[in-house]
Amino acid sequence: MEFFKIRKDIPFMKNALVFNVISFLTFAAAVFFLLTRGLHLSVEFTGGTVMHVAYVQAPELEKVRSTVTGLGFDDVLVQNFGSSKDVMIRLPAQKGVSSAQQSDKVMGALKALDAEASLRRTEFVGPQVGEELAHDGLKALGMVVLGIMVYLAFRFEWKFAVAAIIANLHDVVIILGFFAFFQWEFSLAVLAAVLAVLGYSVNESVVIFDRIRENFRRFRKMNTVQIIDNAITSTISRTIITHGSTQIMVLSMLLFGGQTLHYFAMALTIGILFGIYSSVFVAAAIAMWLGIKREDLIKGPVRKEGDPDDPNAGATV
Repeated sequence: MEFFKIRKDIPFMKNALVFNVISFLTFAAAVFFLLTRGLHLSVEFTGGTVMHVAYVQAPELEKVRSTVTGLGFDDVLVQNFGSSKDVMIRLPAQKGVSSAQQSDKVMGALKALDAEASLRRTEFVGPQVGEELAHDGLKALGMVVLGIMVYLAFRFEWKFAVAAIIANLHDVVIILGFFAFFQWEFSLAVLAAVLAVLGYSVNESVVIFDRIRENFRRFRKMNTVQIIDNAITSTISRTIITHGSTQIMVLSMLLFGGQTLHYFAMALTIGILFGIYSSVFVAAAIAMWLGIKREDLIKGPVRKEGDPDDPNAGATV
């Protein structure tokens, strides 16, 4: 399925150096903000109080959130828990204030808003649990990166594996850079979005790499730059369809999903946009600079055009 078909190949690789310089500067800026500002970690990572509040009638989450925020709590997470009548509230830890004192203060305000609100349970999430979650998250990220490299090395060639991982880490670091610069809350949902972006970005790279390998078999007179330009140009329509439809769904979560899904959708949006960019201008360009050639992807002797055994002999491409 194609929306359109471009007849003439677009010379993407002609400007690859310029775009990769821009990528490097963006990457460096993201690293700088990560080192200087750091991530604004959520309660899951830093520790805090988790409350389960039950209502007789489904409450308006925005009113609950504004009520709790008005008590002086920052970075409060308010969301439905199980049903529309049950609400989970996560409060950040405060120095000199116990978990019981926090929950009593919040329940006093919530009962003033709705006298039928009742506290079902309250518990304290310690910083030790947060450290464990951070450690497990980094471990998951490392396993995903390693798995992608092994997969691409077996399916294509190690040069493609290196190119794809550099491009994917480029996307991940830029997402984290945005969250560090704007001090958006980094939660487990955002971590899940980062891992999803890794898989989504490598999928686009695999599509382009697969077309490059196919082009090396089909077009014997093209050089590597022409092969890559043709591969990217011929997959543009597919890229617009897949990424466009995905972004529509993510945009709906961003606009109508409420605060609970806001940063999750924001991370996906940044990842999708930079994933398209990195697959074309970072992954393909790095593979080109690493010296990818026909012999790397086509095993066995390579026939020359015009050979008697060449199945394409005499054919016009």
